[in-house]
Amino acid sequence: MSERIFGSELLRLVEVMDRLRSPGGCAWDAEQTHESLIKYLLEESYEFIDAIETDDRAGMREELGDVLLQVYFHSRIAQDHPTEPFTIDDVAGAIADKLIGRHPHVFAGLEVSGTEEIIENWEAIKAKEKGRTSAVDGVAMSQPALPLVAKLIYRADKYGTPINVAEYISDQPATEESVGAALASVIAWAYKHEIDPELALRAQARAIIKEITSAEEL
Repeated sequence: MSERIFGSELLRLVEVMDRLRSPGGCAWDAEQTHESLIKYLLEESYEFIDAIETDDRAGMREELGDVLLQVYFHSRIAQDHPTEPFTIDDVAGAIADKLIGRHPHVFAGLEVSGTEEIIENWEAIKAKEKGRTSAVDGVAMSQPALPLVAKLIYRADKYGTPINVAEYISDQPATEESVGAALASVIAWAYKHEIDPELALRAQARAIIKEITSAEEL
């Protein structure tokens, strides 16, 4: 086991990022903005997922470090904001507070019956914290269409908002393999007819959002 004090390398990373962004550091690092780094955050996240799916332990460690770099990089950029600065300490403190607040069964002695109730409590606490009243509040619209639609259907179900999305009918049981094959066949169908499946599904997502908001207004 390493003899280093736990967290010492995290502090060293703060120092490294500060030197890179400060006068006399790296010109490229100093020029970066939140916007310019978006593509790297996405790329590193996907590369970490690839390492998980191939059970590449060394790759997971390396790619998770690259994801961590993005968190530190964005936090160091935020530190220089003229009116609303924040630091990596602020980021860490906020997420620690959030985790404590959303796990009352661990930190406040709340009795729960199981995982389902834990998830329900999490969603209820989250909605109260953010003042959410709609099933679509807080849904990241810039995410790819497939997880976006999945999130909208999940939210509509959790908020008890009825939506008219026809369920796929098949004589096969729904498994990871059969669902994957069905989705691939739809993509092939779209390709054959020169339709971009991402754009088509995003259009459907907008229709679902409209249906949800219309139902909530009743």
